Amino acid sequence: MFNRQSIRKILIIIIATVGLYAVFFLISDFSIIYDKLTNFKLVYLPLILGLVSASWLVLFFRWSVLLRNNQIIIPRKESFLIYLSSYSLAATPGQLGELIKAHLLKNKLDVPLSKTAPLVLIERLYDLTGALIVSILGIWFLGIGVFIIAAAAAALALIFVLLYSKSAFNKTLFLSKRIKFLRNVSESLSNSHESIQHSIRGRTFIISTSLSMGYWFLLGSAAYFTLLALGIDSIGLLNMISIYSSSLILSAISLIPGGIGIAEGSIAGLLVLGGVDLSVAFVLGVLIRIFTLWYAVLVGFITLKINGGLTDV
Repeated sequence: MFNRQSIRKILIIIIATVGLYAVFFLISDFSIIYDKLTNFKLVYLPLILGLVSASWLVLFFRWSVLLRNNQIIIPRKESFLIYLSSYSLAATPGQLGELIKAHLLKNKLDVPLSKTAPLVLIERLYDLTGALIVSILGIWFLGIGVFIIAAAAAALALIFVLLYSKSAFNKTLFLSKRIKFLRNVSESLSNSHESIQHSIRGRTFIISTSLSMGYWFLLGSAAYFTLLALGIDSIGLLNMISIYSSSLILSAISLIPGGIGIAEGSIAGLLVLGGVDLSVAFVLGVLIRIFTLWYAVLVGFITLKINGGLTDV
């Protein structure tokens, strides 16, 4: 159940993130950081935020496809506001805090959790599927990431098999209920196998995977224009998209809330391998995450307030 304690946890995560970002800057060359930040080309800011915002529309369309595929019809405006509200808890392990939208749908529109909770899990799987496909580009860029991508692809294939097989699905749920962190999620997924099956096959699979790829291309493009805003043009658009998606795979595997530290460090590390100065790479890692994660969290909190806060959750 989501409540005000969830907000307090997010605030703790935000404070920890600020501290981590401060450490990033302290171990970097401050003069270089200051020079880059003061010369940030603000003309790129509307484009960066516009691309990030457009990525939300792509994911909302995917969410709408999954809802319709399971015969869940919701007024578009209300559905969109509820979807944006879920970003308030995006900085959680595996983004499972986004289950808040399933609770909002239940309490506001009386949509059963058993129908919508599994769709949040399916969203995460499609996120990873899209990231893996886009990250394949990274195999040719600098010749790195082959093992990570192959391991993640194998794990993803196993997850799809477990979800498709009813017996394997039920056994997995039974085992996951023994883990405190997964207990609430497991209970929400009970009696939802049919809904999951409908969401990972045929036309729905193709459309959802394509939209997921589009999502990563938009966010990767936002990251690319962040580089240009700091005067860095040594890394191409497709390479930056690959770097961004690969770093988010690592952060998802870590299960650290929001992938904080892992994603920023991965972005910085891959940029360094691409010839970017270490201090500048750290700045870029932090800025990219501010634009692609914390901007969404802020909008999510604002929308959640519009939706009545957590009083209905």
